Amino acid sequence: MTQKYLSVTALTKYLKRKFDVDPYLERVFLTGEISNFRLRPNHQYFSLKDDGAKISAVMFKGAFDKLAFRPEEGMKVMAVGRISLYEASGNYQIYVEHMEPDGVGALYQAYEQLKAKLDKEGLFQAPKKILPKYPKRIAVLTSPSGAVIRDIITTTRRRYPIAQIVLFPTVVQGAKAADDVVKNIGRVEAMGNFDTMIIGRGGGSIEDLWPFNEERVARAIFEAKTPIISSVGHETDTTIADLVADVRAATPTAAAELAVPVLTEELLRIEERQARLIQAYANQMQRKDERFQRVQNSYIFRQPERLYEAQSLKLDQLQQRLMQQMQTLIYEKERTANQTIHRLAQVVPTARVRESKQQVNYLSERLDKQMQLIFEQKQRQFQQTLQSLDLLSPLKIMGRGYSYTTKETVVKSVQELAVGDVLDVHYQDGQAKVEVLEIKEEKHDKSNI
Repeated sequence: MTQKYLSVTALTKYLKRKFDVDPYLERVFLTGEISNFRLRPNHQYFSLKDDGAKISAVMFKGAFDKLAFRPEEGMKVMAVGRISLYEASGNYQIYVEHMEPDGVGALYQAYEQLKAKLDKEGLFQAPKKILPKYPKRIAVLTSPSGAVIRDIITTTRRRYPIAQIVLFPTVVQGAKAADDVVKNIGRVEAMGNFDTMIIGRGGGSIEDLWPFNEERVARAIFEAKTPIISSVGHETDTTIADLVADVRAATPTAAAELAVPVLTEELLRIEERQARLIQAYANQMQRKDERFQRVQNSYIFRQPERLYEAQSLKLDQLQQRLMQQMQTLIYEKERTANQTIHRLAQVVPTARVRESKQQVNYLSERLDKQMQLIFEQKQRQFQQTLQSLDLLSPLKIMGRGYSYTTKETVVKSVQELAVGDVLDVHYQDGQAKVEVLEIKEEKHDKSNI
């Protein structure tokens, strides 16, 4: 009997058809550990294995881009796909249509991966912007129909009604939410006249909150110049947006409380500071008044002659120094003249004698002139000093019409007088006796001082 031999291609096509038409292999749910994985720009090629076997796997680019997480070497996954045979190599493999982590949700896995990535870049540890204490305009990015905006408006009006709340209607759930949040953050930044921005929505599942775990939303919050308060979900929910924002609030009400102060409390603080300012001003006035009293009672006003005592002593010292310098100068000039005369006497030639005599005469004239100039200069300085002292003399003041009254001692106040007292009034050129006929006391309001 003659045997019919098949070609390798024919056998491979036969086996491939067996795989393709088998209804049990058309949709296979497989669990295993990822092996030989290396991220490629288009289709992904790797293996799935367990303790007893290994199968090659292919995932086309369209399906891979839909994954919410990034596969890693050694990760245990659950894969859905079809089994087929690759004719070129004769190996059977699974064509993966969908895949998610085994034991951990795909969204949670993607959340942890993005969190680790942004944390490594330093987005969470970067310095946070300080919220302004007294904001004028607050931008709120949330749904216009939800309870979030009502809670924020109610809390703000109760605590700080002078702040303006501007709502930017934003989709906060679904596929369009992330793009809408990024767009409205850009709108607020472009306007540039907001002090604070609140991004908020109510609680929900991780799927509902997923737009706030998107990388583009996190980067938009991080790059914003306006301080941002994130209030996404409930207190137990923590999104990537919460970690990147400048401040995280557990609820929308808490976000409003963080954004604005309590106006009544601020008014009380202002009143307290006003009272402290008034008290400080009163204390300052009291210290200034005490200082004024000390100055008024100082010796300058009680004994004005002490003002020029030092000048008088200085003038005397200058006069003594002048006389000493003049005597020294005369002595030096006389000594020089004697030396010159002595040298002239030793010189025989008549011409040199004549020249020396002329020189002596010239020097004598210069000496006399210099002495005269110095003497006149010192006299002028002396007269100027005397005039300065004369201007400070009490007698000079009395020459302008001032006088003083004595009754055994100098009278300083009308309270020291009585009707009928005989007083001595002293003038510059004499004194007169007078009798007190009437006393009028002027009262001054010290509170106006």
